[in-house]
Amino acid sequence: MEPVASVSLASAGQRPAGWQMQLRVDFAVNRVMQTHRGQSEDAVAQAIQEQLRSVGVVPNWRQIAQYAAVISQLPLLPPNDQA
Repeated sequence: MEPVASVSLASAGQRPAGWQMQLRVDFAVNRVMQTHRGQSEDAVAQAIQEQLRSVGVVPNWRQIAQYAAVISQLPLLPPNDQA
């Protein structure tokens, strides 16, 4: 029988609590930022809520409202006409 390799969890303890959830929030918000810029705050908030739920995060309504307000004020991205 072969010996079992040792496992070190030292690096796992150096990250702050909730870091993975924040990565998921950032991913969802960036995705919505690319697709819903300049739309109404309600539409942006709905899209953020759907994206957060799709990555397993329970939405924080205050945070969603803040993100939606900023994203709705952004100018539209120019069309990507690469043919």
